[in-house]
Amino acid sequence: MAPTSTRKTLDLLARYESRNVTFLDPDAGWPVVWKKSRGCQVWDIEGRRYLDLTAAFGVCATGHGNPRVVRAGQKQMATLVHAMGDVHPHPLKALLARELSRITFERWTRKANRTGNHKSSPATGKTIFCNSGFEAVESALKTALLATGSPGVLAFEGAYHGLGYGALSATHRDHFRAPFRSQLKSFGRFAPFPKTEGDLKKTEEEIRRALEKHPIGAVLVEPVQGRGGIHIPPPGFLPMLRRVCDAHRALLILDEVLTGFGRTGTWFACEHFETVPDLICLGKALTGGFPLSACVGRAELMDRAWPASNGEAIHTSTFLGHPVGCAMALAQIKELRDGRLPGRSARIGKTLLAGLKGLTPPGHCKLQARGIGLMAGLEITEPDGAPATATAIKIMQKMLQRGILLLPEGEHGNILSFTPPLIITEAELDRALNTLQKLFAEYSDHRRNR
Repeated sequence: MAPTSTRKTLDLLARYESRNVTFLDPDAGWPVVWKKSRGCQVWDIEGRRYLDLTAAFGVCATGHGNPRVVRAGQKQMATLVHAMGDVHPHPLKALLARELSRITFERWTRKANRTGNHKSSPATGKTIFCNSGFEAVESALKTALLATGSPGVLAFEGAYHGLGYGALSATHRDHFRAPFRSQLKSFGRFAPFPKTEGDLKKTEEEIRRALEKHPIGAVLVEPVQGRGGIHIPPPGFLPMLRRVCDAHRALLILDEVLTGFGRTGTWFACEHFETVPDLICLGKALTGGFPLSACVGRAELMDRAWPASNGEAIHTSTFLGHPVGCAMALAQIKELRDGRLPGRSARIGKTLLAGLKGLTPPGHCKLQARGIGLMAGLEITEPDGAPATATAIKIMQKMLQRGILLLPEGEHGNILSFTPPLIITEAELDRALNTLQKLFAEYSDHRRNR
């Protein structure tokens, strides 16, 4: 029988789950134990309701338990619950691969032909299906090695690409890398991620030096950094990377596991910068809740990199292209399209960012808001610019106690991130912002009265 309370659940986890997974801080009311969810709302095991401003790590873009997406998964589960990865396929895997080609490389080619001065032949994409985001990244890294023969990868300071050993070599934060450094192959190098136009020249110089000195076959980048602290690069950054990669015959890999599927106000964040990658890594919101990810690359590149299978694939997994995940992904993409949710994300995101910029800081702290679409961050710092980590964590915990779910981002955890479902209403955002402002005021009063 399943546990019936928060305490019983957490006791079981403390006893049977490996340490260093679930952070337990009962005195702060952390964590809450989820029981059900719908739309932008989550209910815990005690029956308390929360407004989710995380979309469960950005997964539930069309809302928790989207009825059409759930029905697609249920129908498929009742028909075919598993197929055989790289051996015996199922129809939906083929349909989803075609759909991913259509919404990436085919759509980008059509747009370029409409707006450019010359016509290019239609481009298609080919997909490697995976289970989680880091696997999509590692599939892209393998593709780059096969295509270029160069093992090096250039990533960026603050980057987060997952924690598998391949992806971890391109994930920057030492917190994740240090315990395993002795087992990591040092094929990853890091350049500064530009946060202002003034940073761009220095970044380009470092990238060019690295590409000239080392056998680098790929540049791997998040168009907007997520876990690094919701950092939005200047407009010229991605176009510069495209030019530099072309000049040095390196592949441009975009990690859009978090930023894809409307999160930033366009289908994919690279579209803000009018930059087409060689490979794009997708996950999270792809299915709305089922573990499925994808590495999609230009068809010509994928055919050049990967040999035809001779009966034994050199990269595969048991659950590759899982039928339930494919069914949910096709339904999720249809929901995003029919609801015009990428455009809605752009519109509602402006409301969110304006609200964050209008907040009065807590106590002596300083605030800096930044965002693009429904991907926003509120950085809290001390007067001298040092991260106000303790304040940010306390505010996040207080928001949880008042029924609003947030997460901290950045190396020091002092950036409150806002990645709600794309269906969130302005009234729900107003409630969250008003609650946050009240907490800031209470914090200020508390400091004055100490």
